[in-house]
Amino acid sequence: MKEWEKIYKERTMTADEAVKRVKSGQRVLTGHNSSEPKVLTDALCRRYEELEGVYLWQGLNITDAEYAKPKYAGHITLESIFLGPNSRDAILNQRGEFVPMHVSLIDRCLRDEVKVDYFFTTVTPPDEDGYCCFGVSGDYAIEAKDYSGAIVVAVNKRMPWTCSEGRLNQIHVSEIEAFVEIDEPIAEIGKIDDSDPVTESIGRAIADMIEDGATMQMGQGKVPNAILKFLTHKKDLGIHTEVFSDNLIPLIEEGVITGRMKNIDVGKIVTMFIQGTAELYRYVDHNSLFKVMPGHYTNNPAVIAQNDKVVAINSALQLDLMGQVVAEAQGTKQFSGIGGQLDFLRGASYSKDGKPIIALPSTAKGGKISRIVPILPEGTPVSSTRNDIFWVVTEFGAVNLFGRSVVKRAELLISIAHPDFRKQLEKGFDEYLKTMH
Repeated sequence: MKEWEKIYKERTMTADEAVKRVKSGQRVLTGHNSSEPKVLTDALCRRYEELEGVYLWQGLNITDAEYAKPKYAGHITLESIFLGPNSRDAILNQRGEFVPMHVSLIDRCLRDEVKVDYFFTTVTPPDEDGYCCFGVSGDYAIEAKDYSGAIVVAVNKRMPWTCSEGRLNQIHVSEIEAFVEIDEPIAEIGKIDDSDPVTESIGRAIADMIEDGATMQMGQGKVPNAILKFLTHKKDLGIHTEVFSDNLIPLIEEGVITGRMKNIDVGKIVTMFIQGTAELYRYVDHNSLFKVMPGHYTNNPAVIAQNDKVVAINSALQLDLMGQVVAEAQGTKQFSGIGGQLDFLRGASYSKDGKPIIALPSTAKGGKISRIVPILPEGTPVSSTRNDIFWVVTEFGAVNLFGRSVVKRAELLISIAHPDFRKQLEKGFDEYLKTMH
């Protein structure tokens, strides 16, 4: 038996045994997205009555988030940089706290500001040399392994082994305090319907802006899916993105995505985490086309800008006529988080011939309200400043705000607002202008 095998055997235990180490007042960082180890967080919840003031620090949660329920208030407090449906209620009802954070700076936060006592995540079984892989979520796991007091993992047989730069997204068993073996499906997000006319119009407009040889960043959602339907005639596209999803696989299979024209990571699909269906997880398993990297690399504007023709496509919930973007809140209520939006907008803006793009339908609530407003309501957090906004696309067209005056920006944005609201927007902006003089 190899030395690492002895270590692994000695440190393998039940989830309840593994979480007994956590004490009141400590902070636990959980794996991001599909890597969050529900087996460990549920075990921690079973101890809640003997714990006080334990902080659970995390990115996006897509499981049932047992720890976010009211019964755990005061015992387990959620700290989140990106809210999901199951964690949002805890934050909005003060059972948790929201942490504003650019993805590109998570490593600095973990290194300098947030003391992590335990890191709970999901990994693959070890290879013949005793290394486990972080699988679908390299993101801050790669960073957390260096900044956490101790590491406790769920070892899932179904976690895909993803490729990176050497062993960057791997960890040796000797660095792990406890192992809990499981055999469970990786949390999935199903394919998204993008067939409505508004989404298709936006997708077609953005696809027309993407040149052969461009490097793309896009998230999940209806608009990114719609864009891809109109790219089948393009050549040698590259991918450098935060999240990689099922929607891009057909373009790889058809030879549209090759990465051949990239200046860095030539021929590779660079991503921070992978999220989608079981089919996607099988596709990336041991697939050397992919390069899973930490957020301080994927989302670093200086790295992003090294590729030419970077097209960064991000969404918005609301936009005012100066170009201020709201992507993470509904009024004063936190809805999600900024993620990598500003990281990629800035990276694309410094890329040679890059195109930073904000895409949004012109209306919400069945056409009853305009997503483009004269000025943001008081107290609304701005996700991306007016100084960072170039292209804005709705189903009524695409306009470039870069270098335009405040007045000209308003004219351009009104031209792509829904016709039912244009007069109202003109009047509202005129009233706003009076307050400036």
